[in-house]
Amino acid sequence: MVNRSQDWFKQAQRDIEQAEDSKKANRHEWACFAAQQAAEKALKALHLSKGQEAWGHLVRKLIEELPDSVEVPEKMPDKARVLDSFYVPARYANGHPEGAPFEHYGNLQSEEAIKYAGEIIEFCRQKMAGQE
Repeated sequence: MVNRSQDWFKQAQRDIEQAEDSKKANRHEWACFAAQQAAEKALKALHLSKGQEAWGHLVRKLIEELPDSVEVPEKMPDKARVLDSFYVPARYANGHPEGAPFEHYGNLQSEEAIKYAGEIIEFCRQKMAGQE
């Protein structure tokens, strides 16, 4: 099997750039979603670099399914939960009781999403570089 971990990681980097661009354009719902995608893809890259496949879209679950040899920072699963809360509601009108998705997200949410995704991407980069 060909190791595609770098392909996934490069896309994660591009997705976080998209999140930053969307934030600058005041498209905070897209910034939140792109940040979630960036974290998800970085973690899938890490899984592949460790010789295991990863499925699904929950960032928290992807963290939990990492090999025991990968030490995860204590607060990272909680940050993943924040990102996971953006996966569906940031894109679909029925993700909230009322209002379009863009009406529910602002600078505070996109800033937090980008920060947490950036931390997860950096964590993955370090673990992939170290190949523990």
